[in-house]
Amino acid sequence: MTAKRWIALAIAAALFVVSTFASVLWSVAKLDFKKEFTSAFNMNATYDTDIIKTGNPANKIAVLTVNGTIQDTGESASLLSSGTYNHQFFMNQLDEILDNHQVKGVLLKVNSPGGGTNESKQIYEKIVQIKKERKIPVYVSMGSMAASGGYYISAPADKIFADEETITGSIGVIMQGLDYSKLAKKYGIEFNTIKTGPYKDIMNGSREMTDAERKLLQDMVNDSYGRFVKVVADGRGMSQKEVKKIADGRIMNGSQAVKAGLVDQIGYSEDALQSLMKDHHLVGAEVYEYKSLDDWTSLFSSKINTLLGGSTEKEAITKLLTKNGAPRMMYLYGEE
Repeated sequence: MTAKRWIALAIAAALFVVSTFASVLWSVAKLDFKKEFTSAFNMNATYDTDIIKTGNPANKIAVLTVNGTIQDTGESASLLSSGTYNHQFFMNQLDEILDNHQVKGVLLKVNSPGGGTNESKQIYEKIVQIKKERKIPVYVSMGSMAASGGYYISAPADKIFADEETITGSIGVIMQGLDYSKLAKKYGIEFNTIKTGPYKDIMNGSREMTDAERKLLQDMVNDSYGRFVKVVADGRGMSQKEVKKIADGRIMNGSQAVKAGLVDQIGYSEDALQSLMKDHHLVGAEVYEYKSLDDWTSLFSSKINTLLGGSTEKEAITKLLTKNGAPRMMYLYGEE
């Protein structure tokens, strides 16, 4: 056999090994080890936890964190995410608390500009369910920002803490789209759209919005806004008329929010935790928080983030992979 054929065989073998290895790694990365292990051994635990404060394990306080935009991005950005909000993981934590009768209280730390109307509503409904079925207190500690959807999920709490400089409020709904029809006309670009009904391409940026379309969308936004107002009114013991006086999209700091009745007390997360313990006879309780599984996905994520270097590049790639081009209603303050 000639040297060239040996080289060709070696290259082919190397490619086969690399391809197989990459395939195996990808399959491993997609596995939920904890879930598989739990299923195989009939264990009840779903996620690992970190104990923040040791105490009586029969009386536990769960510390949950919502950090970042409240949006369900699925698994598309799992290899690029790093410490940002994961909707499914958070919803699973709430389910765990619902089933864990050792948990006697919840401290929810919110640092978010808000997000999708659907995701915010899911969190709100689950918190209300926990309070109703488990009859345990839920306290909220706001970080630097808990606006729009961040406030939506905070509203049902028994007590809300915020710093004086916390940005909160922004009670309202927003839906945005681009109209680039004039720009396209300027450069002689034409669009051909085949549709089954007059509203099928609603908010299509290639043409101006009609009055009928604007009214249809405004009615949808108003409907979501009405639910937001009711959520705040129910959670804060206010009338809807009182809520609407400040529910015009305005933001406010923590001090202003206290005066407006949206926040109970100025303080940090440690203050909220101490208040929860004292108010509900939970002094000496074990305090814990959930942590994500240290699976292969986490290792890949860490390596990719290291290779990418700066956060700007990482965020740009993540946004490209996860952004849905269709406009959607948002409980959101700031850039989507």
